[in-house]
Amino acid sequence: MNRMGMIVVLIIGLVLGVLMDRLLGVSSDEAVQVVSTETGAEIKISAAPVRWKLASAYAGSAQLLGTLGHRLVQNLDQASDGNIKLKFFEPGALVPALEIFDAVASGSVEAGWATPGFWAGKVPALQLFSAVPFGPAAPEYMAWMYFGGGRELYDEIYARHNIKGIPCGIFPPEASGWFRTEITSLDDLKGLKMRFFALGAKVMEKVGVSTQLLAGGDIFPALELGTIDAAEYASPVIDKDLGFYQIAKHYYFPGWHQQSTWLDLIINLEKWNGLTPVQQSQFEMACGDSVRHSIARGEAIQVPALEFLAEQGVQFHLWPKEFLDTYAAAWEEVVTDEVDRDEDFARVWASLSEFRSSYETWHDLGYLQ
Repeated sequence: MNRMGMIVVLIIGLVLGVLMDRLLGVSSDEAVQVVSTETGAEIKISAAPVRWKLASAYAGSAQLLGTLGHRLVQNLDQASDGNIKLKFFEPGALVPALEIFDAVASGSVEAGWATPGFWAGKVPALQLFSAVPFGPAAPEYMAWMYFGGGRELYDEIYARHNIKGIPCGIFPPEASGWFRTEITSLDDLKGLKMRFFALGAKVMEKVGVSTQLLAGGDIFPALELGTIDAAEYASPVIDKDLGFYQIAKHYYFPGWHQQSTWLDLIINLEKWNGLTPVQQSQFEMACGDSVRHSIARGEAIQVPALEFLAEQGVQFHLWPKEFLDTYAAAWEEVVTDEVDRDEDFARVWASLSEFRSSYETWHDLGYLQ
């Protein structure tokens, strides 16, 4: 080939390279990532653009729950310089909220945004990575998850179902529930139909409440129609926006059933394994930032919501000691039943309990009582 021919070939190659980058939506630098092997050698891996559907269990407008999902999508886009783009889908747009687990496991949807407790009917142990009655506050829960053995168990259990989970948010305490009338005795609870979540629901059933799990958007219509008599869902700032105060005026605290609650991003495991190490790190870092943001903002925005609810005639109640003692005793029965019933639940509960027992020494010495 003469010199002119070589120049023509080079020009064509450059043009094709630019066109391919444009078509893929990434720059040349984005399309290749350098990874070091165990021997110290460096290899280049193609970082194919990520264009995934994200099925959310929460409405995108829902304070903290949904807005945190949108924030994650934006942060991943920015951190990857456009290489990772997730499209947020509202509950039911792709699959019903409570079917996200199966959709992600099968690969029909690449990723989901929810809380592990929603999958209690399929994997009981995942409830312990969501919220625990009379359980840890956020700092203690995070310590166990990241440094006390929780994450290893979490990863193992999800992987068996072809899912990669990433803890991606943690919230402050929830309220204990909305009731149409004041609860003055334990007998007032018996026979009530109530929306309740995960392990806390099993406790309420022990004290005579009939519970059911409803997605957030289904709770108000159920209250309005009388399908349920009472409901718990989240913290004041979230409950306010769902309008429960329009029907039920008695709001109970503390949220003994959810002193802190994890949200997570779940990803089809095969899709996750197809990412480069840099892309995987971008997901992990974005979720780490999401955890920080969620607990800080969650603590900061509750008071205005409480003030608004008070203006609407909502009465705030603290459960008397008699009620809390009864719930605690019922929880001991529930956890014994769950440990006997499910091996993974028993393993996770043992890990969490051992960590909390050890942590108590530090908590009692280091924190004001």
